[in-house]
Amino acid sequence: MAEFVHLHNHSEYSLLDGLQKTKDMVAYAKSLGMKALAITDHGNLYGAIKFYKACQTAGIKPIIGCEVYVAKRSLHDKEAGVDKDYNHLILLAENETGYKNLMKIVSVSWLEGYYYKPRTDLDLLKRYSEGIICLSACVNGFVTEPLVEGQDALGEERAKKLNEIFGQGNFYFEIQRHIDVPPQKIANDKLISLSQKLGIPIVATNDNHYTHKDDAEAQEVLLCIQTQLTLLDKNRKLSMVDSPDFYIKSPEEMTELFHDLPEAIENSVKIADRCNVTIELGKWHMPVFAVPDGKSAAEYLQELTYEGLSRRYKEITEQIKTRVDYELSVITTKHYEMYFLIVSDFVNWAKDHNIAVGPGRGSAAGSVVSYALRITDVDPFFFSLPFERFLNPDRPSAPDIDLDFADIRREEVIEYVTEKYGKDRVAQIITFGTMEARGSVRDAGRALGLAYAVPDRLAKMIPPGWQGHAMTIDTALTQSPDLKRAYDTEPETKRLLDISKKLEGVARHASVHAAGVVIADRDLTDYTPIQRETNGEKIVTQYDMYTVGEDGVGLLKMDFLGLRNLTIIEEALRFIKQNQNIVLDLNTVPIDDKQTYE
Repeated sequence: MAEFVHLHNHSEYSLLDGLQKTKDMVAYAKSLGMKALAITDHGNLYGAIKFYKACQTAGIKPIIGCEVYVAKRSLHDKEAGVDKDYNHLILLAENETGYKNLMKIVSVSWLEGYYYKPRTDLDLLKRYSEGIICLSACVNGFVTEPLVEGQDALGEERAKKLNEIFGQGNFYFEIQRHIDVPPQKIANDKLISLSQKLGIPIVATNDNHYTHKDDAEAQEVLLCIQTQLTLLDKNRKLSMVDSPDFYIKSPEEMTELFHDLPEAIENSVKIADRCNVTIELGKWHMPVFAVPDGKSAAEYLQELTYEGLSRRYKEITEQIKTRVDYELSVITTKHYEMYFLIVSDFVNWAKDHNIAVGPGRGSAAGSVVSYALRITDVDPFFFSLPFERFLNPDRPSAPDIDLDFADIRREEVIEYVTEKYGKDRVAQIITFGTMEARGSVRDAGRALGLAYAVPDRLAKMIPPGWQGHAMTIDTALTQSPDLKRAYDTEPETKRLLDISKKLEGVARHASVHAAGVVIADRDLTDYTPIQRETNGEKIVTQYDMYTVGEDGVGLLKMDFLGLRNLTIIEEALRFIKQNQNIVLDLNTVPIDDKQTYE
């Protein structure tokens, strides 16, 4: 049986440039008998952990990589101005050091090198080259492009530089053989010649953007959505329809394609054998709260709790004491004392700075400790709220306290946390918008060059989702007789819906999660790559809320929710103070107060 490993793969997280979802590409590679697979999305590591988990589930080796954009001169050459040009390089993590260095490179590319694309430079690559295997990428590669343009001396100079940066045996020339890509023949011939001259090995790759051969048209539609063109435009750079081989080929197909270069096939396997990254998942990395006077965190939590009880209750009865001691024992046994100290600190800071904070959301309101610490303002005894729904000895997951703040002052709380724990340790969380059923039909219709009314008519036949479940086109075909009739009788409709089904659920864009914030015990880039939000200054993680938290890389994740109602209440209290000279504390107003109701 032929052996080959795909080392150049774009998932849906090469936003609007990759059709395949991580689970699909992994499952298909497994079905082809492959023992390993790489992920190399454009300029980011968004899908790395999902891909890693999918590979573990499938029983194949995950290779974590990225196709980075390399500026042609130093990012810090201010006199020369911004370098708008860039080339591609593939970076693969060989070990844990390489994985961490890859996160550093990607993060700095976004934070310091962003100009339409997140760009790196040779200085940055040199600084974080340890543990990384570099491939020369496609015809737009850092070495390949000058070779294609006839600048052979520049191509050779760049090859030598990369070989020096990564070390002999850690830099490879990529040989690709795609249909109808004219520059590729020139590039391959020159790369093979340079390989013999410089002793730099070659490796066979396929620039995969979709999983199956018959996905080519859907991939082309996706590219048209990205570039705002249609299939009718003749000036598109590369037609996937004309060159339908950017899919995951079988080892047999690749071996046949490179029958004259067996060492290029063999090197793909050798590289895969060298790449062995283990990412620690499911272990909490709690930031350290500075406890005064040499006390332990558990002792300080107990002290603050009992101080708070004396403010909350006129008398600390035996019932209250028993309940609090039980809660504290569960909290400390499960080592969550730091969590409560951290949350208590910034919530009390917000209240002390007259920022309206919600009384308590969800099961956290059942904790007397939270009530004593002023995290919540709902008395669990008065309302007979159980602690066990929030936290108990058998609960496997960590506590999760969602916090509400006045929406126009939420950023002040995040700024406080950032200053306290460090700018390199606090970030908001990224989220991804996906292409839903109706949207994918409308987008695909535009890309196919159809009149607006055609996809709009079909999109309106798709029923809305229900109870948080998104509607799919397949489900819509079973629920809407009109849609099913159109699908069965109108060839144009069938083509549009079949393409739309392939687009459905694919990540479309990145944005900032409405509430999620993470705090780390050291630099965030030891756990997750980071970036600035698009068109903004907020620092966000590249791993989403399902990946940064306890089930993923283990960062402390909390929801800071901004509520307009709290802003209205805060403003009302301020006006009352200004105009009536009355200072109101709503938490001291009894819920059965007659005047309040009147």
